[in-house]
Amino acid sequence: MAFDTDFVRAQFPAFSEPSLAGQAFFENAGGSYPCRQVVDRLTRFYMSRKVQPYGPYDASRLAGEEMDEARERLSAMLGVATDELSFGPSTSQNTYVMAQAFAARMEPGSAIIVTDQDHEANSGVWRRLSERGFEVREWRVDPETGHLDPRDLDALLDDKVRLVCFPHCSNVVGEINDAAAIVSQIHAAGAFACVDGVSYAPHGLPDVGKIGADIYLFSAYKTYGPHQGLMVVRRELGEWLPNQAHHFNSDVLYKRFTPAGPDHAQIAACAGIADYIDALHAHHEGQDADPAVRATAVHDLMRGREKAALAPLLEAVSRRNAMRLLGPADPERRAPTVALALGIPGREAAERLAPLGIMAGGGDFYAGRVLRAMGVDPAHGVLRLSFTHYTTDAEIAHLIEALDVLG
Repeated sequence: MAFDTDFVRAQFPAFSEPSLAGQAFFENAGGSYPCRQVVDRLTRFYMSRKVQPYGPYDASRLAGEEMDEARERLSAMLGVATDELSFGPSTSQNTYVMAQAFAARMEPGSAIIVTDQDHEANSGVWRRLSERGFEVREWRVDPETGHLDPRDLDALLDDKVRLVCFPHCSNVVGEINDAAAIVSQIHAAGAFACVDGVSYAPHGLPDVGKIGADIYLFSAYKTYGPHQGLMVVRRELGEWLPNQAHHFNSDVLYKRFTPAGPDHAQIAACAGIADYIDALHAHHEGQDADPAVRATAVHDLMRGREKAALAPLLEAVSRRNAMRLLGPADPERRAPTVALALGIPGREAAERLAPLGIMAGGGDFYAGRVLRAMGVDPAHGVLRLSFTHYTTDAEIAHLIEALDVLG
């Protein structure tokens, strides 16, 4: 069945909200609209389940069951064991906790590899381990293209390296890295792999089991859900690292790296993400299937739609000499996160577009390292135009026309 944009948009309350009428949303990389299923579950929890969960009375029992449902269904879609999926208050917080765990486990002289393509959340906390005596090595992008070359990683890997942290997709360069191949390369060198999936997961949940990452992180508020950080920690690594939570939670894998309990209602509401994926699968595919198969089919559906919508925007940008596109111009190789370096500051560019009904962002987007590496002053910043599968062809056409105000 062809992609049904009307059905998709009917799943998002924002598209029927009067105050948002006439506004085309192009700052999805900063956070997507929540789907109706998530909003409904969150509302129900706060209305009738907002008690301490896992107790003997009905409201408490149902609260716990809904929290468990979110973990069970999403872990199945991600291709991992149920207890390998943790919820935390944010991806930044989850990454911070993991960095503390590694610091406690590594021996003096150990090394960690980070990239300069990363959002600061998957780079800064690891870099600060140099203050505790560990070596931090940087896998650097090509300054012209922003590409991370795996051959450059080979030159950094040796028997001192315990962990390599890299993005599945950059939040400004937009290029989709071959995560599975890079993880295999890292494992062959005897190190663990941490993949930042924050900028990739909104475009279709990944099969983390097939990718093979030891840590995979993404944010629910960018995958149509509430403000939670989701983190897969595979069992071998999770049992090797020291417990970071209360001592009485040390034997529960998904609690070991959650020092403070996240919002119960938001955990439960994350099951709405699974509801949404199932609704898209049922509408477009019809037949039932294993959760991971459903998620993969919806992933491919989303990516197909996004690539079709991205092509005319990339073509329009390529015709404008005053705009420098960061990252590849091929829609097959990138997410629909389009960062443009302009003659005017990125924030000013976004301000010029706002009166035309274009909601976009401008700035450095916490990716100052890759901007500097590519010759862009982070203080000047870029204009970022980011969308997802629910964006219409009409909105893309409107955006292309609106770019005329930027020269």
